[in-house]
Amino acid sequence: MTISLDAFFAATKDSFLADFHAPLAAALQQHYYGKPHGRTAEWDTALAALPTGNIEAVDFSQSRMSIPKPDDWHLDAVELKRNLMAFKPWRKGPWHHLGIDIDTEWRSDWKWQRIAPHISDLTGRNVLDIGTGNGYFLYRMLGAGANLAIGVDPTRIFLYQFAVAQQLLPANGAHLLPLRSEHLPAFKAFDTVFCLGVLYHRRSPVDHIQELMSYLRPGGELVLETLVVPGDEYTMLVPQDRYAKMANVWFLPSTAALENLLRRVGFQDVRTVDVNKTSLDEQQATEWMTFHSLEQFLDPDNPDLTAEGYPAPLRATLVATKPE
Repeated sequence: MTISLDAFFAATKDSFLADFHAPLAAALQQHYYGKPHGRTAEWDTALAALPTGNIEAVDFSQSRMSIPKPDDWHLDAVELKRNLMAFKPWRKGPWHHLGIDIDTEWRSDWKWQRIAPHISDLTGRNVLDIGTGNGYFLYRMLGAGANLAIGVDPTRIFLYQFAVAQQLLPANGAHLLPLRSEHLPAFKAFDTVFCLGVLYHRRSPVDHIQELMSYLRPGGELVLETLVVPGDEYTMLVPQDRYAKMANVWFLPSTAALENLLRRVGFQDVRTVDVNKTSLDEQQATEWMTFHSLEQFLDPDNPDLTAEGYPAPLRATLVATKPE
């Protein structure tokens, strides 16, 4: 058994996305239903053991995505935590499920706090989040007023983490599709497209930025967060091998170089709105994510450098507009 995505198609049958149901269904058949994961049975068992409900007292605007335990629910906290632990690693959050705090690797709420003041009001907007992870940001987008928040991420365990929350909530505007961005059609329809922590994983940054533009309606807004390095408009780091022990990092520009690239692709009103050096408080191993994290990715003698000797992770958020 795999998680069914029928709810997405039912919920969007009367929306602008109905025109794209056929290519999305074909992509899901090829890249999701047609490629079973080896841990599906394990995850299905854990998900089936978790409660389901229709808990409406949920505030998506809070830093910790919290689903409170109803007063008349009697749960075994030890068993509940054990079943939630089956979906490790929990990377984006934090979450609170029915009395259990899930302290994730990333304090994603800190990133959202840095981004939110600089973007267009999300009230009533249709939003697409590329590389959404487990959907934490989708709920924050709904909490900020978004009408529809569609996330894409191919990592199966993130879909299960999202399902843990969705099966406790009433129908809402958040949906996660287990696809890569290159599997999506050129919607030309979303009001806002978020791409947080993806660009440096792409071999061709120009192609990816063009993809992002293709999802936006004319006048729509791109919110792009990525790793950068200090320097001028001509500065770009291409790691020889790994960066911060990550093998799939290809492209770290300066903010000035990235602004130029966005303009070259065709975006307008390009601006860098935040630059932040990732701290050990924002990214760290926890009992919910027990693998190596930022502390192990840095030079033990100089935290301003990665283990390979490159500048330590510096993240910038840029905002840009697709021409009318």
